[in-house]
Amino acid sequence: MAQALLEGTKLRLVFEAGIDDEGKPIYKAKTFNNVTKAATADQLAQAAQAIAALCKDQLNKIERNDSSEIIG
Repeated sequence: MAQALLEGTKLRLVFEAGIDDEGKPIYKAKTFNNVTKAATADQLAQAAQAIAALCKDQLNKIERNDSSEIIG
């Protein structure tokens, strides 16, 4: 039976940076690598809110991206 081994975690923050000529929002993202694998959703949300407080753009979305190696 195959196993998935967690290799790494990234935190991605998506900001709304304005509006284009057609009235659609413009999004910009910032990714932070080497996030602790054991971090909970609450911890990541707190970190994201703290980072967003230092930015001029409005925080739109917080994403957690895990990568795993499949051994099988």
